[in-house]
Amino acid sequence: MKRKSKAVQVAYPAILSALAVVLVYLASVAPTGQWGLVALGGLLPAAAVISVGLKAGLLCWAGASILSLLLAPSKFYALLFAALFGLYPMVKSAAEKPRKRILEYVVKLAFFNAVFTALYLTMMGAMLAGLPPVLGDSLWALYPAANIVFVLYDYGFSKLIAVYISRVQRAVH
Repeated sequence: MKRKSKAVQVAYPAILSALAVVLVYLASVAPTGQWGLVALGGLLPAAAVISVGLKAGLLCWAGASILSLLLAPSKFYALLFAALFGLYPMVKSAAEKPRKRILEYVVKLAFFNAVFTALYLTMMGAMLAGLPPVLGDSLWALYPAANIVFVLYDYGFSKLIAVYISRVQRAVH
């Protein structure tokens, strides 16, 4: 990656952060697809990490998280972004550095389950509101289903990152 100017190092994550706030806000007011919109918002800190670096990704995540918590009508979706989807690109980047698949998934799943448990304990009603009753009624079904969905999300996230690198990054830079 060629060296970026200081202006680009600050402006690019700021623009991506603003777009993430828009997605979290839309998740707060949309009738359906709220989790998907928040998950899509998680791609923006990933773009900052890929294009500018880890510090830029953290800047994007922090800015979007603070603004989402202040501006979004639903604090649950803002917290979902701040704790899980917005922070995950940095966790994913760190977990994939050693290139050891088992260790990578142990770290990713440990992160996901810790955040999922914290969200469940603090905002159970908001979290369970959009789920099918069979998942909301029993933890024995909720956690395995959530972990399967998370692994599928991680796989899809990796594919979208590859698309970003091959197509979008070249057009933007």
